[in-house]
Amino acid sequence: MAMSLCLAATVIGIVWLFLILFSLVWNGVPHLSLSTFIEQTPPPGEQDGGLANAIFGTLLMTVIGVGIGAPIGILAGTYLAEYGRYEKLSPTVRFINDILLSAPSIIIGLFIYGAVVVPMKHFSALAGSLALAVIVIPVVVRTTEDMLSLVPNTLREAASALGLPRAHVVWHVSYRAARSGIITGVLLAVARIAGETAPLLFTAFSNNFWSSNLLKPMASLPATINTFINTPDTNMKQLAWTGALLITVAVLTLNIAARALSNSKHDK
Repeated sequence: MAMSLCLAATVIGIVWLFLILFSLVWNGVPHLSLSTFIEQTPPPGEQDGGLANAIFGTLLMTVIGVGIGAPIGILAGTYLAEYGRYEKLSPTVRFINDILLSAPSIIIGLFIYGAVVVPMKHFSALAGSLALAVIVIPVVVRTTEDMLSLVPNTLREAASALGLPRAHVVWHVSYRAARSGIITGVLLAVARIAGETAPLLFTAFSNNFWSSNLLKPMASLPATINTFINTPDTNMKQLAWTGALLITVAVLTLNIAARALSNSKHDK
């Protein structure tokens, strides 16, 4: 009976997943074309247009957010696993990291809004990137600590016996052994922030024009989808479906890549 209930729950979950994917493909593919990637978001009433500026904004803010958050997360995870494993500060750091990991993204957006947007007196892509970076940090901290903790201590002891300083042991032994897991954690963090909407609405807001200025509002796919899906314009709704399809494909690709890296690590 227990096995039957588990299988039924699995089937229900898979059915809903495929229904969501089918809905995205059915509504998003018909409007997918080259213009989606080379034309800017259209004004209301226009039948042409694309998502070029929103795609660019999403990629730019994601790269900056990961560029800020991933190094901080890796360094913090390294401290917890290599240097502060038995320190009194480590449980506090882990507790705070767990809170950040489970915190709603809208709370992080509100925090960055109060800390960055209000003093600057305007929305900006920089604020959006910082909000995404705060979301990235706890994910990378957790995966980095877990992967480094799986490295056998005998490897560290052997390297130390050869006279290597602690920093060299971490860099040449621990990082090399846990490299695939750490990269997997970074990919999962990218997948986590790729579809975030609430933090960007409070920080980067949106922009219907092409913009590469980090100190100005910038369009993003999640914010554009949120705006377009709530309008009566048919063309905008179709573009919203196409944007949702693009985000879903990107997130699925990143998750598959992370799983492939994880499996290759286990095979070795």
